[in-house]
Amino acid sequence: MFNKLKAKLSGFKEKIGTRIDEKAVAIEPVEEPVEVADFLQTPSVSVSPVQTTVESEKSVHEKTPVSNETQNNKKIGFAQKAKALVFEREFILDDDDLEEPLWELEMALLESDIALTVSEAIVDSVRKQLVGTRRRIGSNTGNIVEDALKKAIYDVMSANVFDFDEYVKNAKKPVHIVFVGINGTGKTTSIAKLAKRFKDQGLSVVVAAGDTFRAGAIDQLAIHAGKIGVKIIKHQEQGDPAAVIYDAIQHAKANRVDVVLSDTAGRMHTNINLMEQLKKVCRVSPPDLLIFVDEAVAGNDAVERAAQFNGAVPIHGSILTKTDADAKGGAAISIAYITGKPILFLGMGQGYDDLRKFDPKWFVDQIFAE
Repeated sequence: MFNKLKAKLSGFKEKIGTRIDEKAVAIEPVEEPVEVADFLQTPSVSVSPVQTTVESEKSVHEKTPVSNETQNNKKIGFAQKAKALVFEREFILDDDDLEEPLWELEMALLESDIALTVSEAIVDSVRKQLVGTRRRIGSNTGNIVEDALKKAIYDVMSANVFDFDEYVKNAKKPVHIVFVGINGTGKTTSIAKLAKRFKDQGLSVVVAAGDTFRAGAIDQLAIHAGKIGVKIIKHQEQGDPAAVIYDAIQHAKANRVDVVLSDTAGRMHTNINLMEQLKKVCRVSPPDLLIFVDEAVAGNDAVERAAQFNGAVPIHGSILTKTDADAKGGAAISIAYITGKPILFLGMGQGYDDLRKFDPKWFVDQIFAE
């Protein structure tokens, strides 16, 4: 996954690495007197960088007695400095050095469906990390650039991250979780995956078939519930979703069920009737968590929809489905930053166990994995 984004970031790394190499200078050692014999005995050091100094100082040492301890100290000090000369360099970049590469980076991020404000934040972070600070190079200039990119992307993805499992564990029961989003993005499947996950953790679950609008939605959820082994509360199609979800909450309270997962009809935020219906659900049975579900492969469309839902009925977090098929990574990188609400889970396949709790560090590592 993220192959297109990986390729674009790799191009930026190479370009900045070349620029760093052009600007890098060797860290010059402070020259000290040293015996020719001592210098030649020092392993893995070339004579040529300091040959002139060694020869000019030789006559002084021939006339001045030097203790063994002093000789050893000189050998160690010179070896360290010679190693610095051969292996260590440092660089300092200015804005002019990065102007063109950073512009290309921003275009690459936008082409990867990363939202404009998020692209700007990443580019600004990389600029601040690389410009104007004297930096020492180890063995690979690419590592310096990659570390800057990793930090920049990690920072924008870490908006309000919280421990979902810990929240559910400590919340007053039953915990009511409502799922929203447009049609066809994987809400019902995500509900089934979470129900399986909660059951595996030893929690009792009931699902509420609150999507009474779409033909077949109730039957779809009922099939999932049967396979997982959890109870479903349902009414007839075209019934009142608020009534279905209210009944599910009452059942949970009466039977000491830990978690209620409520499906809702797919809708756009511009559908006034369905949005009013959703607001009624939230008034009648207030959710502890309102989760927005969309496809990672939808890119900027998913980010825009998340922002619109968050404005209409404030969400608490998001689930992104089809992440395993996402070549760009734009939605996952952007959505938490744009909404100010965390990504909670990533859908990684069609199986009930193919739901990964979101970890920004893991996600960033996947972007830069070979």
